Order: sequence, then C-alpha cells, then structure tokens
Amino acid sequence: MPPLRRMGRPGLIGTAARTAVIAGTASATVGAVNRHQANKQAASYEQQQWEAQQQQAALDEAARQAVAQAQYAAPAPAAAPTAAEDPLIAKLKQLADLHAAGVLDDAEFAAAKAKLLG
Repeated sequence: MPPLRRMGRPGLIGTAARTAVIAGTASATVGAVNRHQANKQAASYEQQQWEAQQQQAALDEAARQAVAQAQYAAPAPAAAPTAAEDPLIAKLKQLADLHAAGVLDDAEFAAAKAKLLG
C-alpha cells in the first residue's frame, strides 16, 4: 500500500521551501531595482557630462570666432586723395604704380609721363 499523504496544512519542508522561494524572489527584485536605479544614475551623469562638453565646445567656438574676427577685420580703406593734392601728382603716382606692377614697360611709362608733363 502506498504511503498516506497528509492532507491539510503543509509540513515543515513545504513551509521551508515556500519561504525560500519568497525570499529568493524578494532578493532578486531588490537587486533588479537597484541595478535599474544605478543605470539611470549613470545615464544621467553621462548626459550631464555630454551637455557640459557641448556647452564648452560652443564657448570655445564663439571665442575662436571672436579672435578670428578681430584678426581678420577689414583694414581701414585707403585715404582718398585730399582736395589739396594736385591731380597731376595723383596721375603720376598712378603711372608709377602701374610701372612698378609691371603693367607698363619703361618706354610706355616714359611716354605716358611725358604726355602728362606736357
């Protein structure tokens, strides 16, 4: 005859097993929650670091642009000839500049100068 099964409340071994399962589940749940919170904190820290780097890069770029603008600011325009300057002198200077630039050779420069001087 098979052994008799006990009916009703669980025995000592059944209670111990049930307690172990509940304790294990609670421990696993606490561990999962702790890992999730740690991951969120790490992600938040990384996001803050990234934002700080982006802000620093933007400030660096703004400073670099300001320096570039200061270095490459358009030079002041050349002073226009004053009213007191003789137009003949201005023409002679213009001819000398063309000669120095190589646009006019010596003969052309001499001919143009002679024409201006009369």
